[in-house]
Amino acid sequence: MRRLPRPVQLPLTFLTGRPLAGQRPVSLSPGFHLATATLSVLAGVVLSGAAFVLGGPFLLLLVPGWAVTLHGQRNLRMMIYHQCSHRNMYGRRRLDAAIGYAVSALLVIQNFERYSREHVADHHAVHHMTLRDPTVQAFLISLDLHPGMPRRLMWRRVLLKCLSPRFHLAFGIARIRSFWHNAAPAERAIALTLYGGGGAVAVVGGFWPAVLLVWAVPTFLFFQVSNTLRLCVKHTFPEPGTTVRRGRDYFAGLTNAIFIGEPAPPRGLPAAAAAAGWTRWTLRMLLVHLPVRYLVLTGDTVVHDYHHRHPASKQWSDYVFARQQDLVDGHRGWPAYTAEWGFTAAVNRVFDSLSAADPEEFDVARIGSVSKRELFAAFDD
Repeated sequence: MRRLPRPVQLPLTFLTGRPLAGQRPVSLSPGFHLATATLSVLAGVVLSGAAFVLGGPFLLLLVPGWAVTLHGQRNLRMMIYHQCSHRNMYGRRRLDAAIGYAVSALLVIQNFERYSREHVADHHAVHHMTLRDPTVQAFLISLDLHPGMPRRLMWRRVLLKCLSPRFHLAFGIARIRSFWHNAAPAERAIALTLYGGGGAVAVVGGFWPAVLLVWAVPTFLFFQVSNTLRLCVKHTFPEPGTTVRRGRDYFAGLTNAIFIGEPAPPRGLPAAAAAAGWTRWTLRMLLVHLPVRYLVLTGDTVVHDYHHRHPASKQWSDYVFARQQDLVDGHRGWPAYTAEWGFTAAVNRVFDSLSAADPEEFDVARIGSVSKRELFAAFDD
C-alpha cells in the first residue's frame, strides 16, 4: 500500500493499525477519543431515529445508523472504559471512575469496580490465560470450544452462537445481572435514569418501538456479536509443556497485533489484470476489512499487544504510533513484536493455539463454579 498517494496514507494507517516506516505521527488525546466515541453514538442514534420517522425507503438508513452507533459504543467500551479501569484515562481517580460509571450504565456491562478489580488481578497478572482468566472461561464454557477441536468446528460454533437467539438472550440477561450485582450507587442511579425513566417516557409517549429499533438492536444484538468476534482474536493459548508462566517472553507470546488490510496489486501487471486487481483490492478493503475495523476491532484493539506490554502507558491514546515507536526503539527489553494480517488469519491463530493446547490443563471440568453473569462479562475482559 506504500504505492498509494500520500493523502490516503494516514487513513490507511488508522484502518490497518500499521504505520509506514518513518511516517510522521499524529498525536491524539484521551479527550479526542472520548468525544469522538460519544459523538458517534449520538450521530448513529439521530440517523437511525430519522430513518424510523421517515419510514419507507429511508428505513435502509437504519443500517449505517446502527453501524455508527455500534462503533461509538465499542470505542467507549474498548478504549475509554478499559483505560478508566486502569486509572489511566486522565490519571485522576475520581474522574476516571465517574466516566467508568457512566459508560457501564449506558452500555449495561459489568459494573466498573468489579471489572477494574478482576481485570487487573486475573487478566494482567499470573493468572493470564489460565483457568482463572475469565477470557479462558468464556472460551471453554460460553463458546464451548476445547483443546483438540478442529478449527473448522470452532468457526462453526462461534458463528452459530452469533446467530442464536438463545445465546443473545442469555448474554443480554447476564449483562444486566453483571452490571447490577454490586454496582455503585452512582452507576445504578444513571442506569435507572436512562433505562427506567427513558423507558417509561417511551411507553407513555407511544414511541417505544423506535427505542427498541434505534437503541436496543445495536446495544444488545450487534454489540454482543462484536464482543464474541473480538474475543476470538484477543489472546493465544500457551503451548503444551510450557513450564514458565511468568516473565516478558511468556506474556508477550500470548498477544499479537492484528493489522487490517492486504497488499495492493503489484506493479507491472497487464492493463486488464491491473484493473481487475485494483477493483478486487478496493472492494475487499471497503466491504471486508473496513467493516471489521469499524465494528469489531475498534480503537486500539488492533495493537492490544502494546497494551499488555505497557498497560500504564500514557501514550495509549496514540496507540498506532506508540506501538510503532516502541518497535523502532527496540521494544525495550521485550521480545520481538508479532502480528497477523487480516481478521480471519488472527482468528485462525487463536483457534489453532486452543486446538493444540494441553487438554488436561484446559479441561473445563477443572473450572469451579462460575456464574453465567461472570462468564458473559468476560467477553470484553
